Amino acid sequence: MEVRTRFAPSPTGYMHIGNLRTALYAYLHARKNEGKFILRIEDTDQARLVEDSVKVIYESLRVTGLEHDEGPDIGGPVGPYVQSARLPIYRQYAERLLAEGHAYRCFCEKHEKQEDADEEHDGPILGYDGRCSRLSEADVQANLAKKMPYVIRQKIDKEGSTSFNDFVYGPITVEHKQLDDQILLKRDGYPTYNFANVVDDHLMGITHVMRGCEYISSTPKYILLYKAFGWEIPEHIHLPHILGPSGKKLSKREGSVALSDFLNKGYLPEAVLNYIALLGWNPGTEQEFFTKADLIAKFDIARIGKAPAMFDETKLAWLNAQHVKALPPEKAHELFLKFYPEKIVKGFDARKLTGYIQGKVEKLSDIPNMVSFLAGLDEKYSAELFVHAKNKTTLEGSKAVLKDLEAILSGLPSWDYAAILAAVKAYAEAKGAKLGPVMWPLRIAISGQAVTPTGAVEIAELLGKPETLRRISVAIGKL
Repeated sequence: MEVRTRFAPSPTGYMHIGNLRTALYAYLHARKNEGKFILRIEDTDQARLVEDSVKVIYESLRVTGLEHDEGPDIGGPVGPYVQSARLPIYRQYAERLLAEGHAYRCFCEKHEKQEDADEEHDGPILGYDGRCSRLSEADVQANLAKKMPYVIRQKIDKEGSTSFNDFVYGPITVEHKQLDDQILLKRDGYPTYNFANVVDDHLMGITHVMRGCEYISSTPKYILLYKAFGWEIPEHIHLPHILGPSGKKLSKREGSVALSDFLNKGYLPEAVLNYIALLGWNPGTEQEFFTKADLIAKFDIARIGKAPAMFDETKLAWLNAQHVKALPPEKAHELFLKFYPEKIVKGFDARKLTGYIQGKVEKLSDIPNMVSFLAGLDEKYSAELFVHAKNKTTLEGSKAVLKDLEAILSGLPSWDYAAILAAVKAYAEAKGAKLGPVMWPLRIAISGQAVTPTGAVEIAELLGKPETLRRISVAIGKL
């Protein structure tokens, strides 16, 4: 049997990291098993739709490389792939449930919260008492004759229980008395999230349903619908929560939760995918760095855990640095150019700079601050930067070293990395000193910073001879 998974987002705003993880796991499982990954747009909750959100969904999948095999934009054999275009289908199946006694018309006065309670992300069960399920056929026909508006509700026998085996959480049993008669079709003809999911997953041949663990309590209602229709029940894989720094479910209130937030901060899409793959799944080894190809090869839904995953942006930044470091030089330079200040691009060998700093960049958005000292020295830096315990450098010692280097470097006939390094090494050897105590004051002098993304020789080469000597002179005056 062909494995078919789906990503079925609602176009209600940004791409949440939790949604992206669901898409990623569904994608990886399909690819690992040479199956199909389907995109379905679930836009039945019209009140929550946000303009251009569908574009955000397409762009998020494109930028992360999660290519779908079927969907609204490319078509497929079981379309349409947008729920608002499938309303007659839902009506047909709701009518079938009515005819077979698995659903009933509810004429109770409209209550907005009640009708929307079955929508995605909604809160607790409201506990409708099922009174309209006890109406006689004559009463139903009389109400229809009066054109009374109605919803269609699932009819659940409150005796007994439903059991299912979740791939992550194992065997689960829910008593029917805990389940309400959920609304399937609302007054406006739109289905609820729960009903549309079951119908679409069946008609689209979905074999593995992945969604957040908050839907575990609703799954028995889905299963009862599958059974009412006589349909095969797909595998259910409920994913653990992703928690924010406070230990609560990750939300906008606690900081960044949208893919766009992280891309704007300078994280690479492949690093974000790598990190969120590890939020709930582990490969069974110590490996943490994964390309998309690695994830496809290693991913196994059997290794998805139950425990909530803690989102740690520090860990994401570390992982992003590994992905930046692994970029081909040309690709790295192409990306870095977008973040270099104009003065850097015009005044320096930007390609060489990229080569020097690529291994030190955590986030691309850090680049402007990392390289700003090249474009202009902040001459107000503290002389105390020259004092370094490990290198045993002092103010007086630094001043002497810089005076000597000023004389040596001013006499260099050529100005390149090899020539500068050779001159500084020769000076250190002649003084019987280690290289560190010589490089430290030189780097401070020409950068004015305690921490730089590259070493003193690389900085001097990039600055050029006149600017390097000028900055050394400034430092000597300061000392």
